[in-house]
Amino acid sequence: MWRKPVRTALIFLQVCVAFALFGVLQGMKTGMDRAIANVRADVLYIGPAVIGGARLALAELNRLQSVPGVKTVSFNDGMLTYYQKPSQQVYVLAIPPSDFFRTVEPEIFTIQSKDLETLRKTRTGLLITPDIGKKYGWHIGDKIPLITSTAQTNGSTTWTFDIVGMFSDHERGEGSLVVAHYYYLDEARAFDKGTVNHFYAIASDPKQAAAVSDAIDGAFANSASPTQTESFRERSQQAMQSLGDLNFAIRWILGAVLVALVFSTATMMMQTVRERTPELAVLKTLGFGNWTVFLLVAVESLLVFITASLAGLALAWIAFPLAAKYIAGLSMPMAVVGFGILGAAFVALISVSVPGLRAAKLNIVDALAGR
Repeated sequence: MWRKPVRTALIFLQVCVAFALFGVLQGMKTGMDRAIANVRADVLYIGPAVIGGARLALAELNRLQSVPGVKTVSFNDGMLTYYQKPSQQVYVLAIPPSDFFRTVEPEIFTIQSKDLETLRKTRTGLLITPDIGKKYGWHIGDKIPLITSTAQTNGSTTWTFDIVGMFSDHERGEGSLVVAHYYYLDEARAFDKGTVNHFYAIASDPKQAAAVSDAIDGAFANSASPTQTESFRERSQQAMQSLGDLNFAIRWILGAVLVALVFSTATMMMQTVRERTPELAVLKTLGFGNWTVFLLVAVESLLVFITASLAGLALAWIAFPLAAKYIAGLSMPMAVVGFGILGAAFVALISVSVPGLRAAKLNIVDALAGR
């Protein structure tokens, strides 16, 4: 390996970069698959059947609750506002102050019970995230005006809220989201009273979530506001599919990288074996068998490839949190590291197969001729 240190370093660098790319791409694919699998399949999102269609009537809450297979129902509404100037947009998520949103996805959307209780008691209450508080200099106890196109019954479009607590939102957009009391929004607005943006339902049996979704949509098919229901997991899958065939793209990218790696490293290994032909012939003269010579060459290749792949996977592990910032719950499974090491061993054996077999079948007389 150290006969030509620069060449060995180049092989090491090629393998390291290739498996860093493998780690990031395969880690994202596997991590997203796991993240989607961990999304709750029993939580159903119920919205208008047509984007921009009729809003849903809050009075339908009891009707939803009576659909067979539905365990719990809740809802939300909201309005887009801005603070001081239009570029400082803030989305006000209006929810009923119940435990539903506190417990439905606690790993993403977290509200402490004390803050929820304070919101329940304060009609004009507002919960903020640490990020938006830092961004605008807001603190608990502050009274803040938010401006929106949603008019109040008094004609004003400036809504005044009292900051009464905090919450955490681990998805992107945490810096522009606040939580308000739904009934304050509904009572104060001039239009769309008694309506909501979306309903949420929890199916009694996650395996029957699709059937429950169909039953809900069937119940509202002929109403003034037909619905489209899908589970949180289905929405996550659709979001991934909207990016295109990610699996296909990753397979082709990694396939092209590994094929190029095999060709380049195989060429270098052939040159290495060619330069060492006399030495290998001497080994065979001393009694080293064909397979022993092959194993010596193969072990050298495996040592470089596996070490380099571990370095590349370590780089991927370090870089992966940057990608994970964009997808909540994304993590790099240890299985990717295991597959990476196996892949490195496979590529090493493929790369060394031709030069290794040539070394094993080396004719001593021809190799030492003229020396």
